[in-house]
Amino acid sequence: MPTRPSKHLETFPNPHPERAYEIEIRCPEFTSLCPMTGQPDFGTIYITYTPGPRCVELKSLKLYLWSYREEGAFYEDVVNRILNDLVAACAPRAMTVRGEFNVRGGISTNVTARYTAAL
Repeated sequence: MPTRPSKHLETFPNPHPERAYEIEIRCPEFTSLCPMTGQPDFGTIYITYTPGPRCVELKSLKLYLWSYREEGAFYEDVVNRILNDLVAACAPRAMTVRGEFNVRGGISTNVTARYTAAL
């Protein structure tokens, strides 16, 4: 597996697909660039999901999130793109991605996006 930023998400088979259980991931060193100013944005990304057939491999997730460091994107876009990419990779039963972004100009922003699989 590479040790540089990558948009590729690795997965592995869910060891307990018969059970609905929850996985919580906290990524406190998320960085992207403001598309308006080019200034860095810092925040914490929280990923909570009930796995379906596959779980996300954490090193690939780290490299995936790292890939946003040189990319300009609004908070709302970043959170929804992360959700879309993880849903495509893992096919979870349910997933929530929350971005808690640090204060810039006296304003902090939190963005939450949710997915629930159709029954």
